[in-house]
Amino acid sequence: MKRLTPLPRSFAARDTVEVARALLGQVLVHEVGGVLRAGRIVETEAYLGPHDLACHSSKGRTARTEVMFGPPGHAYVFLVYGMHHCVNVVTGNGAAVLLRAIEPLAGLPDDARGDGPGRLTKLLGITRALDGLPLDARPLFLARGTRPTSVRASARIGVAYAKAWAKKPLRFFDPSSTHVSGP
Repeated sequence: MKRLTPLPRSFAARDTVEVARALLGQVLVHEVGGVLRAGRIVETEAYLGPHDLACHSSKGRTARTEVMFGPPGHAYVFLVYGMHHCVNVVTGNGAAVLLRAIEPLAGLPDDARGDGPGRLTKLLGITRALDGLPLDARPLFLARGTRPTSVRASARIGVAYAKAWAKKPLRFFDPSSTHVSGP
């Protein structure tokens, strides 16, 4: 595997949809016990801020969502269903990009599965303890990867409660990857 150089925080300081697309092909890295665990990002979802009814910040500014209102380029890690961690890249103003799936690259078992946000975080060892960390330095960072040759968009997964917002094409994925979490 080539040298993993962290992306600057400014990578996330753009339009949330643009960041969601640009994250495809980049590498998410978590150093655990001196070992780098890494995966190529193959699926993301954009959450546009307080006006987006599927976005956590639509319920207001809380202790849980405070990091989403901070500077771009930080991790927003939350627990869903009381058992699965999910990791997001904060783009600022209450918006973030959920990382939904990775292709395992380094420091992981050969049969590792990173399809789905809960599997992704379990595989990389990401927990709420990493919430709010900047994503440009160890132990958790984004590194330059290889962009996919094409990108597809669809409705986000699991946000039916958000009514019309659930149908918006804000999920992006690499159609050539076998590690994407949904159709």
